[in-house]
Amino acid sequence: MATYLVTGAAGFIASKVSERLLADGHTVVGLDNLNDYYDVRLKEWRLAQLRAHPAFVWHPGDIEDLPALERVFAAHRFEAVVNLAARAGVRASLAEPELYRRTNIEGARNVLECQRKFGVRKHVLASSSSLYAGCPMPFTEDAPVESPQSPYAETKKQAELLAREYHRQHGLDVTMLRYFTVFGPAGRPDMAPFRFIKWIDEGTPITLFGDGSQARDFTYVDDIARGTVLALKPLGCEVINLGGGRNPMTLLTVIGFIEQALGKQARIAGQPPSSADMKETWADIAKAQRLLGWAPQITAEEGFRRTVEWHVANRDLVRSVRV
Repeated sequence: MATYLVTGAAGFIASKVSERLLADGHTVVGLDNLNDYYDVRLKEWRLAQLRAHPAFVWHPGDIEDLPALERVFAAHRFEAVVNLAARAGVRASLAEPELYRRTNIEGARNVLECQRKFGVRKHVLASSSSLYAGCPMPFTEDAPVESPQSPYAETKKQAELLAREYHRQHGLDVTMLRYFTVFGPAGRPDMAPFRFIKWIDEGTPITLFGDGSQARDFTYVDDIARGTVLALKPLGCEVINLGGGRNPMTLLTVIGFIEQALGKQARIAGQPPSSADMKETWADIAKAQRLLGWAPQITAEEGFRRTVEWHVANRDLVRSVRV
């Protein structure tokens, strides 16, 4: 079986991608710097699940460190790289744009350069629906993405351009996946689903930016992981949406799902909306269906039920996690 490099392996999506590759019988080399953008205890929990698997190889490291990255490539023969290491979060990028540039652009360049140098042809890049700001919905991959509304979105756009350049100049097979509002068990604590479940369960008022009518194309993490693994096939150079593909779901609807699953009522503390946040997102997933044979299998309702179940089973961990 093949050996794959998954960067950001202790992250929410990357850990699930790693789990799926391991379940398919492959070897996964995981790289992560375990930065403190959010509570490291959650990353350590995910990493512990992966390290229990004999075919998982752990390399602590940072994609910004080119010499260290080259040593990882020299030590293994990779079939492909899934580059999921990135600084995430729209609001946080407004405060530290240079940090986002270093990781999401220069770090992405380092990964591509190592693939060129060591002859690893396939590259899968995690991109974002944030690029579609100002485009008509549902968002299609050929929409012009000329108006990024945050440093985060701008760095994702630049990472895509880098991947395209390495395809043109060096023949890398690159697939850029634009993810749409991924949620699920052990999710990121800076995102609404984790916070809402924690706050409702603990009786803490929910901090809700805006009136709750903002809507997202929520996509369950297992579906995202499955689509990411399918994208390891040879495709040339493609951008592909991975999203729920349904009408956008409001945050108030999500709160209702969580209340039902927990059997508890939310208390809401409203805050002004952020100008960097998109009002709605909605993926056109026809291209993913055509090229990957992919469509989401888990409904949002089922996904939130499973997420709440994980929360209840891991209350001690969740209670200690900072949000």
